[in-house]
Amino acid sequence: MNSKERQYGIGDCSYKAAGEISGLIKLVEAFYGFMDTLPEAKVIRDMHSDDLTSSQTKLAYFLSGWLGGPRLYTETYGSINIPSAHRHLPIGDEESEAWILCMQKAISEQPYEEVFKQYLITQLRAPAERIRMACAQQPK
Repeated sequence: MNSKERQYGIGDCSYKAAGEISGLIKLVEAFYGFMDTLPEAKVIRDMHSDDLTSSQTKLAYFLSGWLGGPRLYTETYGSINIPSAHRHLPIGDEESEAWILCMQKAISEQPYEEVFKQYLITQLRAPAERIRMACAQQPK
């Protein structure tokens, strides 16, 4: 592990590595672009409204705080528990993997250092799994 990699997750290092809010907006736009176009993502795209503007803003704002930057989501929308916020949705393995696939592709297009790309997708798997587990606990 190099010294830069060890810094991710500390302070605002990850937020800065992602290009701050403008970089996160680009990441989120790419993410939702893949969600709109990948056949594997249709199942999760159908969980969203036709207009993705609000979803894009919420995800970019959430990622800002999650990566150590300004807590824009909390400042704008209040606090959130990500697994609980998704619990009403039918998210299983297929849906979780579709979300990760869209994020992997979006991350791969960003001008991030390769080590940060790997770090970021690894970190994003944790909330994706917590969401999947919360949804699995709901009665069918």
